[in-house]
Amino acid sequence: MYDLAVIGAGPAGCSAAITAARQGARVVLLEKGDFPRQKVCGEFVSPESLALLSRLLSPAHRSLLDSAVRIRNAQIFLDGRTIRTKIEPAAASIARFDLDVALWQSAKEAGVDARAKSLVAKVEGGGPFELHCIPDAIRAHAVVHASGRWSNLNQNGVFAAKEAVKDKWIGVKAHYKEHEPSPTVDLYFFEGGYCGVQPVDLADTAGSRRVNVSAMVRAQVATTLPQVFACNLALQKRSAAWQPLTEAVTTSPLIFRRPECTTGNIMHAGDAAGFVDPFVGDGISLALRSGAMAAESLSAFFTGKIKIENAVASYRASYEANLAAIFRHSSQLRRLLRLPLHLRKPLLYVLSKTPSLTEWMVRSTR
Repeated sequence: MYDLAVIGAGPAGCSAAITAARQGARVVLLEKGDFPRQKVCGEFVSPESLALLSRLLSPAHRSLLDSAVRIRNAQIFLDGRTIRTKIEPAAASIARFDLDVALWQSAKEAGVDARAKSLVAKVEGGGPFELHCIPDAIRAHAVVHASGRWSNLNQNGVFAAKEAVKDKWIGVKAHYKEHEPSPTVDLYFFEGGYCGVQPVDLADTAGSRRVNVSAMVRAQVATTLPQVFACNLALQKRSAAWQPLTEAVTTSPLIFRRPECTTGNIMHAGDAAGFVDPFVGDGISLALRSGAMAAESLSAFFTGKIKIENAVASYRASYEANLAAIFRHSSQLRRLLRLPLHLRKPLLYVLSKTPSLTEWMVRSTR
């Protein structure tokens, strides 16, 4: 019997597991895959979560954060205009190939029973819980679900009914070599999607001229990165000399909806709670923050001071107070970017001439 079972070992799951283990809880972390691996991700770690990430990483892995490429400016390319804005303090660019491994190892060093290749097929109970896993069954007093929005658990209707997908969005990502990468995060918008480009290094490869290229696009518009590049003239010109360094990875479908951070007495963290618009660059930050928040809400439960229902209610209140607004503001920004061209052009003109307004919009999604 564990105090906490965490399903999914991405940033959200590892954040919850490490935080709970350091509180003295007996924690099992269940990951259906294995490490290292590539994931569809912008690999942008916003400044609001860097201090938390530093605390989560064990001393042996903090060098990953220290050596990360720093991103101090953003550029948006849309309708022939370029909008520039500062990122203060600076964000970090960290490859998921390295970040996931560092968090996984840090969880082990914190005393977490971390199990790779352990698929959770079903969860029963309201506390304690029984997790039907492959290969072993596990019992736990509390559960944090962090295996992603479109995990096998959601598809099977364990936590939510399978949702009808009216407009299929896909995510696709790869690393490329670029002769002179811009030290910025660059967002190229086009009708039916966008593509983000930023410099990123793998561990011990500083100055490798590597860029992460990650796109979100409607399936009827493009399904491969070369097709994405052709959708924006500036991006097409920039990508002409790129050399692929990794195979492309994809994920689908990407679904936007109001976040749901709990189901019964189970807490959801990261994308399992809600999928935020990738272009705002807050996905990893939300994962880290929500995972830690879930574990902190369980602290009094682990010591027998409150019931599981009270811990879940505390987490729901904290999530609504601290994170839910990010989804609302990013959704509003997405709608502005999808305005008809004749309405969007004057907005872009104002933004290009008013840097303070652009910076305020960026801050509103943090």
